[in-house]
Order: sequence, then C-alpha cells, then structure tokens
Amino acid sequence: MLVLVYRKCSTCQKALKWLEENKVDFTERPIVEENPTYEELKEWYEKSGLPLKKFFNTSGLIYKDMKLKDKLPSMTEEEQLKLLATNGMLVKRPLVVGEDFVLTGFKEKEWEEKIYA
Repeated sequence: MLVLVYRKCSTCQKALKWLEENKVDFTERPIVEENPTYEELKEWYEKSGLPLKKFFNTSGLIYKDMKLKDKLPSMTEEEQLKLLATNGMLVKRPLVVGEDFVLTGFKEKEWEEKIYA
C-alpha cells in the first residue's frame, strides 16, 4: 500500500500514527518531493470511483490563489489531471493507494472499512 503524505500536515501526521498503531504495512512517499505523475493520477482516479474534485486539496493556498473553485468546472478531466501533476500541494492528502482502492484525506472509519476489507 502506498501512502502519499506531506509531513508538515497535521492530518497526514494523524494518518501515519493511525497506520503505525494499527500495524498496517505501507510505503510512505513525500507528495511534494515526489509529485504524482499525470499517468499515476489518471490510474488512481479511475481506480477510486471518486469524483475528480476529491483529489484536489481544496483548503490549500495554491488552490485558493489559482481560484480553482471557479476554474475546475470548465476544465476537462485531462486538464485537471495535468494540473494536479504540476504540484503535490494541489493534491488532497494523505492519498492512499491500495491494491483495489484509493482513499483521499483521512477519515478513520472509511480507512478501517477499506484497509481491513
């Protein structure tokens, strides 16, 4: 299982602590230094079944500075995925990629259901 995190993010810290406490085997990847590629994001998005908007860090400064709330609705999926691939800070985190699931953000109940399924 791959977990993309930003170490300074308190939600990511909580998620990592939860994974360690629950003895979940995972590989950690820094989302800023190793930004997800367009190909990865496209694959994860298709695997997730989630709306593409769920992959955006909507509370982030870059999201707000770029006024993406107004721009995303008129962008194609491809344009949105390419934009996400330009900066790890645009991507919702933590981002968990399992064998048959993808999770964005940290919701303990949702993680328990997917990780222990």
